[in-house]
Amino acid sequence: MPIEQLKQLLRTRRRRLVAGAIVLVVVLAGFGLRLAIVGADAAGHLQRAATLVGQLESQLRGGDLAAARVTAADLRRQTAAARADAHGPSWWLGSALPVAGDDLTAVGAVADAVDALAAEVVPPLLDAADGMTDAMGGAGKSKNQDLRSVASAAPRIAAAAAVAEAARQRLAKLDRGGLNARVRTALDQVDAGLDRVVPLLDPAARAAKLLPALLGADGPRTYLVLFQNLAEVRATGGMPGAFAVVQADHGQISLVEQGTAAKTLRDFDAPVLPLDADQEDLFTNRLGTYPADVNLTPDFPTAAALIREMYRQRSGRAVDGVLATDPVALAYLLSATGPVDVPAGGALGGRLTGATAVRQLLSEVYLKIAAEPDQDAYFAGAAKAVLDKLMGGVPMSQNLVQALARATDERRLLAWSAHPQEQTEIARTPFAGTLPERDGRRPTVGVFLNDGTGAKLGYYLTRSVQLDTGRCLDDGSRPLRLTVTLGSNAPKSGLPRSVLGLSLAGEGVIRTNVLVYAPTGGSPVAARQDGTEVDFGTGYEKGREVAVFPVDLAPGATSTIVVDLVTAPLDTRDAIEPRLITTPGIQPWATRLTPGRQCRN
Repeated sequence: MPIEQLKQLLRTRRRRLVAGAIVLVVVLAGFGLRLAIVGADAAGHLQRAATLVGQLESQLRGGDLAAARVTAADLRRQTAAARADAHGPSWWLGSALPVAGDDLTAVGAVADAVDALAAEVVPPLLDAADGMTDAMGGAGKSKNQDLRSVASAAPRIAAAAAVAEAARQRLAKLDRGGLNARVRTALDQVDAGLDRVVPLLDPAARAAKLLPALLGADGPRTYLVLFQNLAEVRATGGMPGAFAVVQADHGQISLVEQGTAAKTLRDFDAPVLPLDADQEDLFTNRLGTYPADVNLTPDFPTAAALIREMYRQRSGRAVDGVLATDPVALAYLLSATGPVDVPAGGALGGRLTGATAVRQLLSEVYLKIAAEPDQDAYFAGAAKAVLDKLMGGVPMSQNLVQALARATDERRLLAWSAHPQEQTEIARTPFAGTLPERDGRRPTVGVFLNDGTGAKLGYYLTRSVQLDTGRCLDDGSRPLRLTVTLGSNAPKSGLPRSVLGLSLAGEGVIRTNVLVYAPTGGSPVAARQDGTEVDFGTGYEKGREVAVFPVDLAPGATSTIVVDLVTAPLDTRDAIEPRLITTPGIQPWATRLTPGRQCRN
């Protein structure tokens, strides 16, 4: 080929290459513009969705379910639009690009996750909440239909839990190292939201499954409701004093009977049920013969089964379950629902409020009402007034939800069912009143208190606890150090006999038996009380070794017990966070937990 022809051909090809490059740049620019528009659309929808989520959360907390449904529908439209924007061809091509592609992939994953929550998680939760609200405020047949609608939502909530968990796992797999800071922040926010939502869905599904039957959707149910008197301490909270029997029939709740453990049930000559040998060694047969002592054990199912049988033998009626609460929980509820009138108030006055309930029920009743029958009448009147208030249909509100949540977190609301399948479900909830059967990677220590005074001085008992985790031992176990401090702020004089009681440890002295439950497979090693090494009694309950320490406190005194424990060898060398479970008191324990650091290889 001649030289001039070759030069001409190269010039032509160069022009074509340049033209092609220009066309490619224009195409890429157009694609980038389209991608920017689509990205902006998706981001806008997600931003509006975020605003709606906050609005929806506020409406649910306030109990405005009608408004929540409108917001949920709008939320669904925004998340569906964001998801559609994030799955078009432009987005798909852009996701393959370096740098920006990672951001687009992440935003697409966020859009998918939020849309899944709006489409498959929120609706069944709203249906269940709607059904429960209508059931508690409705009447007759419609109430039962509302309960059945709650039950029908249960499998959908269980499916929603799987959806939410899948979304969480997908987001967890994203490489966040090179993401734009704003995209990474958005991902972290969605992660945090999923971390809050996912643990709640299984309990919500369980509640939706259980509550209709518990409320009598399939026929009448009767329950023994125990009011634990925290002035005389027991492991689950306080001595079972007053009780009520309530009936639930197709959502309608009514009061059947009231009584007291001491006078209605009375003591038994022999245990009403065969006792577990370990429990009998720890607590003697009083567990099964004295109604006031069934909850010397912190295992609420044991206490509930025993007192149910005691009630059956005295009344001839076998209840379907046992519930327990205490004056502090009632105070939380009254703060949310408003005060109640107590006809038998006498010297205490006729009104019980959230601010006064604890003081009146645990202290002033003994200081201002001398005769025991009059005290019992006041307790019965207060219990009936609160039950009437709750059974009359209390509208759901943010304050009421928070009150119930707080009481549950502090183990002040306990439940047990005589129906095995229901009890299996309850056993997996915070209402079970049990220690975990296996601690797994979270060593669990229990600190439970039992009064040894025979008095009502528990109102003056102060308590704090600290649990520190040591370094890994060679076999993979961990040392733990538990520090329990009890104090008495009881006055030195002026308390009536109804408060001083039997004075088994001396006049005005609070004797408390402190039970320390070691982690599963672990054990207590040594103990010091007020700086002096002490021996301690031991026993076993539900697979845990238990150390027992008696503590006597004169008015104004304090005492500190330091217990060294060791866990079983753990199957992890990662950092661990121990759990601490305690007897509920007048005030929450002053608590401090120190996690265990990661083991060095």
